[in-house]
Amino acid sequence: MTEAEPPTVAGGSLTVLIALGSNLLVAIAKTVASVITGSASMVAETAHSWADFGNEIFLLIADRRSTKARDEPHPLGYGREAYVWSMIAAFGIFTAGSIVSISHGIQQLIAPEDATNFGIAYLVLTVSFLLESFSFAQAFRQARRGGIDRGTSAGVYALTSSNATLRAVFAEDAAALVGLLIAFLGILLHQLTALAVFDSIGSILVGVLLGGVAVVLIDRNRRFLVGEMPDARLRNEVLRRLLDQPEIDRVTYLHLEFVGPGRVFLVASVDIVGDDTETHVAYSLRRIEETLTRSEHIQEALLSLSTPDEASLDPDRP
Repeated sequence: MTEAEPPTVAGGSLTVLIALGSNLLVAIAKTVASVITGSASMVAETAHSWADFGNEIFLLIADRRSTKARDEPHPLGYGREAYVWSMIAAFGIFTAGSIVSISHGIQQLIAPEDATNFGIAYLVLTVSFLLESFSFAQAFRQARRGGIDRGTSAGVYALTSSNATLRAVFAEDAAALVGLLIAFLGILLHQLTALAVFDSIGSILVGVLLGGVAVVLIDRNRRFLVGEMPDARLRNEVLRRLLDQPEIDRVTYLHLEFVGPGRVFLVASVDIVGDDTETHVAYSLRRIEETLTRSEHIQEALLSLSTPDEASLDPDRP
């Protein structure tokens, strides 16, 4: 099975560390610019960047805790920790980013304040865009490698992958780039028209954007926490691996469920070749299970015997 990312996600920590460093620099710069300019859009972007910085810390925790070796209390490992901490990070985007940006934008609509020093705002937004682009490029490269292996785009792979930290960084950095463009346009229209309403609308739009990203990330992590199954391509790949075992004649049932980034719990019903004794069949099943779990992607395998009347599964048929 090749879901394109190993359980220890080689590029995961690097991707998060690059995003963490970029967001810290951007957050500091935006904080200074928002104080100097008084721009509502810049305040929204400041809240956005500090929220992203805090979220990267949660994602680092997710990366570390999800790779702990399984033990007796957790026989399927700690992989789902990644989805718990990534969900906490997504809630952070919603509360510290979206709500703050929208509420500040509405406040500025009711009692608008003039912005000054537009040049500083443009400079900070430009530098921020470059830093965020660098961070996004790292996440995009990692997602693109996985997408190529799976035969899909980088965006689809990042959204559907079991790698929660990659998905979070990819979505946050993409939202950051779009948010910067919105803020730039809001500030520019404010300067050209002398109407602070455009700046306020920019702040609200940034908040709405962050809220949408947060809802998507929360939903994706929820799905993996309650039990997400791999797609048909990966399922058929595992089915072929089972049928490649010399002891297995056919497979009648197959259940796969993600228990962490790049790791699944496998349950299958199989028909063993020949008509051996119960003891020998039991030993055959244990040998196959041990063979399957040598894969870095299969956390646990549990096999049982099929009955003669059960239909066979075919990896070449949907």
